[in-house]
Amino acid sequence: MEQQQPILEVKNLKQYFQPSRKFTVKAVDDIDFYIMPGETYGLVGESGSGKSTTGRSIIRLYDPTAGEIKFCGKDISKKMDKKTKEFLHQNMQMIFQDPGACLNPREKVLDIIAEGIDIHHLYKNEEERRQKVYDMLTLVGLSPEHANRYPHQFSGGQRQRIGIARALIMNPQLIIADEAISALDVSIQAQVVNLMKKIQKQTNTAFLFIAHDLSMVKYISDRIGVMHLGNIVETGTTEEIFKNPIHPYTRSLLSAIPEPNPVVEKERISLTYDYKTSGIDYTKGITRHVDGDHYVLATEEELERWIKEAEENPL
Repeated sequence: MEQQQPILEVKNLKQYFQPSRKFTVKAVDDIDFYIMPGETYGLVGESGSGKSTTGRSIIRLYDPTAGEIKFCGKDISKKMDKKTKEFLHQNMQMIFQDPGACLNPREKVLDIIAEGIDIHHLYKNEEERRQKVYDMLTLVGLSPEHANRYPHQFSGGQRQRIGIARALIMNPQLIIADEAISALDVSIQAQVVNLMKKIQKQTNTAFLFIAHDLSMVKYISDRIGVMHLGNIVETGTTEEIFKNPIHPYTRSLLSAIPEPNPVVEKERISLTYDYKTSGIDYTKGITRHVDGDHYVLATEEELERWIKEAEENPL
């Protein structure tokens, strides 16, 4: 069996913004990760840690400051020719955080979903266009008669389904879901995540799932990257991250997950992590291998100390 190639490879990606001459914001600072075909990679971290910026740089809504992004073997980090641009726009799609703000209120759902196939002329006639939209609506759990309504006539969860249908109609190889469920009610979140899992089984689409809700990420992701202040501080399979968190930041995130059992919840101790007072300097650490797919950003001494701490005080 031949070794499968990653569908997406990100190497040394940097995304800096310069709001003024004297000040630079290092939103994403030298990160590496990869996504295999058909897998879900969860990117988690607190607000402002650089998760959404990473997603937007990958899909080229921003021009990366430095680094390399390879998608299906093609370099998409530099200036792209027309053919590469078309390939990127057809094969990578994004589902945005606010389902209301990213749908044109003046357009019917039929035209919103068909926008991608209109731009790339992916149908022979009007009948085929309509049928493709109907199929997508059915796939995301809406009915074809919804096609002639406007976005304001739908609930938040239904609008997010329209956003998913718009991404899926292009039959992409990778979908970036940027906080796609955080604006929704908890019960609707579960429906949308289950829908994504179902679609993934049927279409083998890869997902970059950006979120700050760890329990949801645990449920949907195959591998997880934990992001803080523009750095990926720990990455590994879902099991490795949840069973054996090493980095103090990861441990503080996991310790904050509430327990459904009130007896256990009463005993739960939340760990705190403050980068400023922790004495940790992300620029001094390098990505070190723990075991399997598990890597941590640390110096040699830090890694030894954290592994010891994790063994002595398991979560």
